[in-house]
Amino acid sequence: MRTVVLGAGFGGLELATRLSEEFGDDADVVLIDQSPGFVFGFSKLDVMFGRASGDHVVHPYAALAMPGVQFVASRVHAIDPVARRVHTDHATFDADVLVVALGADLHPEATPGLLEGGHEFYTVAGAFALARVLEEFTGGHVVIGVTSTPFKCPPAPSETALLTHDYLQSKGLLDSSQVSLVMPLNVPIPPSPQASAAILAAFAERGIGWHPGQLVRALDPGRKVAVLADGGEIGYDLFLGVPVHRAPTVVVESGLTVDGWIPVDPLTLATRFPGVYAVGDVASVGTPKAGVFAEGQAGVVAAQIIAARRGGGDSAGYDGHGICYMEFGHDTLAKVEVTFLAGHSPHGDLEGPSADLNADKVAFGATRIQRWFGRTWNPLDTTPAG
Repeated sequence: MRTVVLGAGFGGLELATRLSEEFGDDADVVLIDQSPGFVFGFSKLDVMFGRASGDHVVHPYAALAMPGVQFVASRVHAIDPVARRVHTDHATFDADVLVVALGADLHPEATPGLLEGGHEFYTVAGAFALARVLEEFTGGHVVIGVTSTPFKCPPAPSETALLTHDYLQSKGLLDSSQVSLVMPLNVPIPPSPQASAAILAAFAERGIGWHPGQLVRALDPGRKVAVLADGGEIGYDLFLGVPVHRAPTVVVESGLTVDGWIPVDPLTLATRFPGVYAVGDVASVGTPKAGVFAEGQAGVVAAQIIAARRGGGDSAGYDGHGICYMEFGHDTLAKVEVTFLAGHSPHGDLEGPSADLNADKVAFGATRIQRWFGRTWNPLDTTPAG
């Protein structure tokens, strides 16, 4: 039974690892990704704010050495979900089980003026480039703005606002600066009232402007203003944008999507095509678009593949549970546990913020790199950029 996995993010790496652990050299997994390496979302912020070097946080796929897993560094340019056939730049692969984990593509060009008058920080390249921009920034109004929904990792814009405040404070620029956040959500983390209250309290304590229920529709680079969906405007000196998210074009062209994303069974992650699954940001399953949810979904799909190969019964369904470590600035973290289960209202709990949770976040990253790449890694053991 050959499993072809498209995308080597949280979902793809976890799925390949579980099958490798279960079947060893007989796993027969093809893992395809066009990127040079894997980067945690939190690592992008570490590089952006000068706390880590890019070399330290990129985990090259060339280093993957899982028994029974063939990694293919290539671009997927066609998917046939009926035949379970995938065409790449270098070869065509037929699958008994096809898993689409290609994530969401980001389109800063879709927001007028963003490329000319602002910066995006959600791609690896965008976040890494901002390290130099922030280093050279001499003060003023920093606006963090979301340009569309849905978007990955809903806590990330709030984290960025708090870390920007810390960064400006460390450079002695707070007296001449202001930080504002424009968000389409009415509260920072809707499933967790505790977490939202803690974030808003941190904003109030630091004087961070909070503009809920709004999207940034365009930038006017000449006047240096962000144009909001309701027609209002916010002036800025530095704009950090969350760009438009869309399913990859190759996924849309395959016929897998409905209303922009791949619909799946919320318990099994199966698509309407037999033998084809979708996990992570590309799927429409009712959870936020975040790596920890992709990882959990991959575990469910892996269990079904294992059961089918072993001739076993049904496996457990997806429970919609995820954990997020959120930066609160001042070297403190909070842990937010949320559950999105079909047929139930989302709910979440908060632990922290506390400096003690830094060790938990380090362990979160280290254990996954050990499992996925077979090497020791400490996100804090690095030479700061610059």
